[in-house]
Amino acid sequence: MENWIQAYDPLGSILLSALVAGIPLYILFFMLAVKRMAGHKAAFAATLAAVLLAIVAWGMPTGLAVNATLYGAAFGIFPIVWIVITAIWIYNMTVESGEFEIIKSSLASITDDRRLQAILVAFAFGSFIEGTAGFGTPVAITAAMLVGLGFNPLYAAGICLIANTAPVAFGAIGIPIVVAANVTGLDMMKISQICGRQLPFLSLIVPLWLAVTMSGFKRAMEVLPAIIVAGVLFAGTQFVFSNFHGPYLPDIMSAIVTILGLGGFLKVWKPKNVWHFADEAPSCGGPVKCGYSGGQVIRAWTPYIILAVMVLLWGLADVKKFLDGIVAIKISWPALHNVVMKTAPIVAKDTPYGAVYTLNLLSAAGTAILFSGLLSILVIPNYGFGKAINCFGRTVYQLRFPILTIAMILGLAYIMNFSGMSSTLGLAFTATGSLFPFFAPILGWLGVFLTGSDTSSNALFGALQKTTAQQIGVDPALCVAANSSGGVTGKMISPQSISVATAASNMVGHEGDIFRFTLGHSIAMVLVVSVITMLQAYVFTWMLP
Repeated sequence: MENWIQAYDPLGSILLSALVAGIPLYILFFMLAVKRMAGHKAAFAATLAAVLLAIVAWGMPTGLAVNATLYGAAFGIFPIVWIVITAIWIYNMTVESGEFEIIKSSLASITDDRRLQAILVAFAFGSFIEGTAGFGTPVAITAAMLVGLGFNPLYAAGICLIANTAPVAFGAIGIPIVVAANVTGLDMMKISQICGRQLPFLSLIVPLWLAVTMSGFKRAMEVLPAIIVAGVLFAGTQFVFSNFHGPYLPDIMSAIVTILGLGGFLKVWKPKNVWHFADEAPSCGGPVKCGYSGGQVIRAWTPYIILAVMVLLWGLADVKKFLDGIVAIKISWPALHNVVMKTAPIVAKDTPYGAVYTLNLLSAAGTAILFSGLLSILVIPNYGFGKAINCFGRTVYQLRFPILTIAMILGLAYIMNFSGMSSTLGLAFTATGSLFPFFAPILGWLGVFLTGSDTSSNALFGALQKTTAQQIGVDPALCVAANSSGGVTGKMISPQSISVATAASNMVGHEGDIFRFTLGHSIAMVLVVSVITMLQAYVFTWMLP
């Protein structure tokens, strides 16, 4: 098949081309934030607009445009949807069996305060899952857990999305940083170190951010000692491991240190006032005793302990290699693989755009969660494989609209990538000259909004960040790292992430509400990273390794 070369400025003005390239995103923003339309309807409209633009304005052959969209949709189904289905399945089994009531009671015995539960579950435990699995897994698990604990569903989803900011750059055993180094040829350790000198500033304040978002500043101050403990432990551990070990363990170790440290602290310190949501029954304010034995508590938590161990094992390179050796089907996507050519200035010389679909059926994170669920059946009382299979079927039906949404959102991301529209948007940012370090995190933010993945954002814009930084005389590793650090703040508004959150919190059809909930937080956080990057580029250069 004849190659098709991407065009990045089809309208003769990079600014005008970028404004037109953004039309699918404007549609998505409008339908989600203003019209509050269901996610799958908004995703369909935006994806259709992107396909038409790719054909009409960017000159992409019709068959190629449709094919690229289908390729993205397939990636959305596997591995992304596979993670969501299996994670929610485990949660549903624990609810149906009554085991989640024991989990709720055990957490309440540590603290019945919603602010502190959010920090423990969404921030700390979510970070552990992000570090081991990534790709939507932590939001799927923690949002479901918070709803089960009695959280308002909107807050459960929104809080988990905001909390997921801190660990994303080092998610899935450091994959975003590894990819950034691979696509740019820069030293991986240096990128890890710079991210580790940017993100701890965010990690330090995220627990406070969560508490203020839930209860307001005045009520958040009531749990300030616990907030300080969580923020300092997480940020400090994240800094140490990212700077002295590398990108593989910051999330996992930060999570473990924070869970143990905060859990221990709450044994000796309690807030004077226990806070619940306004629509909840008021708390007695006294200590809450767990009404179950130690053995019952351990048994109830066992599915999540198994999940954590399995996901951790699955994240190890040797295990992945072994499992892929058993079965890993790589399909060069027909009529798409190496057909599209990337060209200057996105790449130094014309480079074919690969389209290889990998069915790593055993090494996928969703499969680790599936095996966790199967093993959990053995410990869940009065719950056999028959009930588990029926529960799995109900889970798939429950998630039918989120499955459609995720598939179309990934289709949108891929058609924008393969057509060159994403690169057009990126190039518009490079026109900012010496101000580019400020905009470098925003470019990463845009990339994650488009793709739902910090890894994909680094793959998309990493080379562009490096080239632009070299042109303006700034350390290229700084801008590449800023792409990843800024990208994490886009995770909470990514339609892919929101669709996962709505599925987990039983808010399907309310994607617009969650988008409105997180948008302001996302913009504020990316501006924080932008200011830090700008200062590191020109003022606090001593902060760079």
